[in-house]
Amino acid sequence: MNALIIENEQSLTRTLGRLLESEGYEVVIAHSGEEGFFLANEAVFDVVLLDVSLPGRGGLAVLRMLRRRGIGSPVILMSDSNAVEDTVAGLDTGADDYLVKPFAPAELLARIRAVTRRGWAEQALLLTCGDLTMDVITRIVTRGGRTISLTAREFDLLEYLMRHKGRAVSRDMLVRDIWQEDSRANNLDNVIDVHVARIRKKIDHGHSVKLLHTLRGVGFQLKNP
Repeated sequence: MNALIIENEQSLTRTLGRLLESEGYEVVIAHSGEEGFFLANEAVFDVVLLDVSLPGRGGLAVLRMLRRRGIGSPVILMSDSNAVEDTVAGLDTGADDYLVKPFAPAELLARIRAVTRRGWAEQALLLTCGDLTMDVITRIVTRGGRTISLTAREFDLLEYLMRHKGRAVSRDMLVRDIWQEDSRANNLDNVIDVHVARIRKKIDHGHSVKLLHTLRGVGFQLKNP
């Protein structure tokens, strides 16, 4: 499990970071809305703790942009305000929960458990991209009605690309989230490229419309025609 904390108050980020790490989370911290938005686009997080009153680009603006980009990670807003209208505004913008500071560590952990449970329950089990479909339960992949045979690694990689449909997926993201390796210590670029090439051949060969694209200097993108 990994968590992104977007909070400019240094002491609070340290406290939250230690708390979540003690619960087994890998924690990434951003001290501004711009940095947090960038990090949330670079990786998939199990939960995002987002302060409303960030300097510059505020928490609600960051949340609004994340949802517009299709990023569905559970988001818990943190705020000094307990006004009903502020809570409503946060939830209407796309937050999964709203927590008023100061809060007890036990309450925060309970809220995180609640939103992550909802996130897994709501995760799509039938994925589509154009005429490409993937049933996550049966692990059957088809395009245009033709069944495509994939290895276990190819299936996991294609599922990741489909869940990030329309977004750029970097090699670092794949190293971390699919291969579960430290990208700085392991050069897996060639391995990733071979797997992507095999997937592209299986899903795009014989079709005039190509779904899987290489973004030079960035990574890969699966997108609707």
